Amino acid sequence: MTAQGAEPVTLRQRLKDDITAAMRSGDVLRRDTLRMAENAIYNAEKRERRTYGDDEVAAVIGREVKTRRESVEAFRAGGREDLASKEEAEIEILGVFLPAQLTDAELEALVAEAIAATGASTPRDMGKAMGWLAPKTRGRADGRRVSEAVTRRLAAGAP
Repeated sequence: MTAQGAEPVTLRQRLKDDITAAMRSGDVLRRDTLRMAENAIYNAEKRERRTYGDDEVAAVIGREVKTRRESVEAFRAGGREDLASKEEAEIEILGVFLPAQLTDAELEALVAEAIAATGASTPRDMGKAMGWLAPKTRGRADGRRVSEAVTRRLAAGAP
């Protein structure tokens, strides 16, 4: 928060401030990573011809992190540990701008709540539970992780 009566700092403004700080400190990796994220946000806004709010900015940053996670796997499979390490460093830099990730216990509690709320009881009902969970986990847990938790719970005979 800023001074009393002032507007709270937006995620977009924090990103710009961090780019400026990285430029001043000479942190090239941080500067370049944040600029790539800023460009991804700009391009998404341009495509939709509107300015994004914090939730949408966080979603774009989340997609950037997901892309880098996939790259880490690919680089490791290809024996390129140097590139995998660079991608992981970028993930850490971008992670600061994302909401806190759900712990396993929090995710399990949400999955239990989703199953109770939707009446899901078999793996066929997974779509119902996932639909209920999507808005509550967006940006706070990887979709694959949520899906695996729901599958485990339903396979074990839910409640």
